Amino acid sequence: MITSMAPPDRIPIKHEPGYRTDQIGHHAQGQFLGNVIGAYLGGWRSGMDREDMRWYAYLHHFDADGTYLCSDIEFVGITLEGQVEVVARAKALLAEWLSQLDDLVYGDIAVRPFKAEYDGILFGLVDESDADPEHGRGGDWVELYPDGLGFHAPWDGEYDT
Repeated sequence: MITSMAPPDRIPIKHEPGYRTDQIGHHAQGQFLGNVIGAYLGGWRSGMDREDMRWYAYLHHFDADGTYLCSDIEFVGITLEGQVEVVARAKALLAEWLSQLDDLVYGDIAVRPFKAEYDGILFGLVDESDADPEHGRGGDWVELYPDGLGFHAPWDGEYDT
């Protein structure tokens, strides 16, 4: 039997080198969570072409206790321009931002839910525990947007996609 377990105040996120949570950790001023991600303006809709995907670099900043401070988010191009080139530009930008953090150490983090918006796209860690189960996930769930990573009990930093 699965029991309900409400989200903790700070959501643990495991560092996975070479995978979707490889750009997270700690630095002298707190914690960070970064990535390169493709997203569609207004979300994906039927008839949209993969070449319409927009690519972003982002770096979210948190204090040592996991409270959200701010985000660096930048649009770098669309797939139509050449996905390899656009993603390479985004990765270079993220690497530049990370190089400016003092005493950077990659590793597990624990941060509080937050929301930021850029280009009309939600970037954040959103508690969806009260979502209508008929129209959303429902249950005890926290989603990282726009990455599509879902965190849930036992709240051990593992995620579902």
